[in-house]
Amino acid sequence: MIYRKFGNTGCEISILGFGCMRFPIIDNREGEIDEKEAIKMMRYGIDQGVNYIDTAYPYHKGNSEVVVGKALKDGYREKVYLATKLPMWLVKRQNDFDKYLDEQLKKIDTTYIDFYLLHTLNRDLWERVKDLGLLKRLDRALKDGRIKYAGFSFHDELDLFKEIVDAYDWDFCQIQYNYMDENFQAGTEGLQYAAAKGLGVIVMEPLRGGRLTQKIPEAIQAIWNEAEVKRSPAEWALRWVWNHPEVNLLLSGMSDMKQTIENVKIASEAYPQSLTGEELNLINRVKETYLKLMKVNCTDCKYCLPCPQKVNIPKNFKLYNDLFMFEESTQSFTAYNRFMPKVQRASNCNECGKCETLCPQHIPIREMLKEVHKSLVTE
Repeated sequence: MIYRKFGNTGCEISILGFGCMRFPIIDNREGEIDEKEAIKMMRYGIDQGVNYIDTAYPYHKGNSEVVVGKALKDGYREKVYLATKLPMWLVKRQNDFDKYLDEQLKKIDTTYIDFYLLHTLNRDLWERVKDLGLLKRLDRALKDGRIKYAGFSFHDELDLFKEIVDAYDWDFCQIQYNYMDENFQAGTEGLQYAAAKGLGVIVMEPLRGGRLTQKIPEAIQAIWNEAEVKRSPAEWALRWVWNHPEVNLLLSGMSDMKQTIENVKIASEAYPQSLTGEELNLINRVKETYLKLMKVNCTDCKYCLPCPQKVNIPKNFKLYNDLFMFEESTQSFTAYNRFMPKVQRASNCNECGKCETLCPQHIPIREMLKEVHKSLVTE
């Protein structure tokens, strides 16, 4: 296992962190974790040198933290750094900070959390952090020892990311980053910005939710096959992230023992700046080929927002693109029909045309939204 210094914390962290949001489950029921197998996987990873375990309040309908606590019995707690996250969307008043933190300590059955994150910060939730004075609550939790280091996970635009980084003496942050998302959310610029400030940087979604490894289009596989050193799509994606020296560790949500064994093996070989120029060019070609499969050339600049009808235009286009780029229908259909509010769906467009006057890509948004709904609706 390879280790890297974690920002200015003084900690040496394994470059592979065990993400606990995709445990094996029973009968396809998200909340029913196959505890025996999940614990076996976690302990295998720890025995092989993984020393960072990441969970969160909502994972597996609240059961992930409980299973993590069981896995860390028998001396395993002392072998790892434990991370979990405050469910920011549930925090309505200042006292909720302590309510949820104390509940999490009980669920995991531990007296302290090594790395505690404010979960899924975006513009609205950051305003809530400031309005409720939650940074003072972080200070208090650090002082009384319930948490050792304070950080945040991020899901918004670069300018906000920099604002949050500069607003508090954070120890670390967590961002989405992979070879398809170099300029998405915090992106490369945010990665470098945080690292330069001395923050430990954790990468989530290195495989884009598994989309870079599942149902690989033939055109993509043909490019991978050209490589002199043969690697799986997962290994290429992980190595691309680890090639950046600013990345301290990446989280992999492992769902079975085979993935765990593979990821641990890769993490023993993936040094920063170890990919050759030819290999980086190969990855760029894969990226370019994926981009050619896009149906809508939306860059998520959000110039089209706010929509008078509250349609989330960039989100609709992302789900539509994912449907064709990654040949993964289930995720796009589920996100559109189950999780996206009806008011934000493509079908709520009244064709006023305001968005098209603002789009720098000159996308025929009204017509494309019709195609989005036609392709994704299942109701």
